[in-house]
Amino acid sequence: MRNTRNAGIIAVALAGMVAAGCSGGQSDLQNWIAATKKKPGGRIQALPEVKPYETYVYGAAKLRSPFQPQGTAGVNGQSLRPSSRRNREFLEGFSLDTLRMVGTFKVGSSFYGLVQSKDGLVHKIQPGNYLGQNDGKVTEISGGKISLVEIIPDGLGGYIERPASLALSN
Repeated sequence: MRNTRNAGIIAVALAGMVAAGCSGGQSDLQNWIAATKKKPGGRIQALPEVKPYETYVYGAAKLRSPFQPQGTAGVNGQSLRPSSRRNREFLEGFSLDTLRMVGTFKVGSSFYGLVQSKDGLVHKIQPGNYLGQNDGKVTEISGGKISLVEIIPDGLGGYIERPASLALSN
């Protein structure tokens, strides 16, 4: 009984100390608020200018649907595919990244390109020839570049055309 009486007295004493600790000591807070109110006010930055909305007319009738796979329809509605009837040219046996353009020359009004294969041989090509393993057809030869269009799988069972080029190496 004595222990419970002592515990009760201790609990009342602790509650009194806690209440005494919370009751006073707000003068420093009041002083800080008063000092802050005495400081001059700062300048508020102006709001950024709101740009007027510009409308955009989307001409969807002339464009490919974004929900259809790209490149599945070729010329005249035919599906784009590499030609299986065409005889393969020698440079189609090499990957495009192993071929190097080493020069050009011009005969009359026609440009010809010089391409070195990884076996070290230099081959003469012209627009219409094929390079690389992805049915890359040469479309243009200029002084420093051979442009071609490859036909590659699109990952959805069809094919797409991808531009590629060989640049003149130093």
